[in-house]
Amino acid sequence: MTGGQPEWVIREDAAQPVLVALYLRQVLGIRSPEELPSLRRVPTPLTTYGSDAEHARLEREWREYWAMTVEPQAHPSPVPLELLDGFDTLVALPVDGADALRRAARPHGDDALDFARLAHDRYARESAARPGVSYRAYASAIAAHERAVGRRAHSFELNVQVLPLAQRGVWWIGSLTVAVTDGLRGDVAAFDAAIHPIIAELA
Repeated sequence: MTGGQPEWVIREDAAQPVLVALYLRQVLGIRSPEELPSLRRVPTPLTTYGSDAEHARLEREWREYWAMTVEPQAHPSPVPLELLDGFDTLVALPVDGADALRRAARPHGDDALDFARLAHDRYARESAARPGVSYRAYASAIAAHERAVGRRAHSFELNVQVLPLAQRGVWWIGSLTVAVTDGLRGDVAAFDAAIHPIIAELA
């Protein structure tokens, strides 16, 4: 609250750690989260990694890594983390309990970093080309929500990851985090309609 008024904080990014995590999800054939579409221009393996039991373990380790990557404060690791060789500072895995993911991910470091940097740079260029548009999109949705419910919006936080996903849409990927397709984010009218239900849920 500021002077008794509700506050809202929205952070928008195409974070490289999130992009790397999704790249690994795809090249390792991990299905979860099942509702989230695949990335564009990233290969999907024809077969799953290892035996059924090995792949189940890999999926479990990836899900834990994903939660820590998307919302690290809400999902602290019970053991120390260490950076994964070949991934710069973008992948930190628990020192214990991530051996399958560490082995499977290691050969993909260069390609994952290239993909994440290109996607992040593209997002940064597009954001710089439309200064102020990002803030106005959210402010407009909040104002419309306030008119609809007849009160000020509650204080809330929202993180928005703008990602090169193969389908247009918005998906919850954490308790305070959504993923939105880059193409949808660039479509002012469509994004306005898509973000309204998210704002209504929080505000």
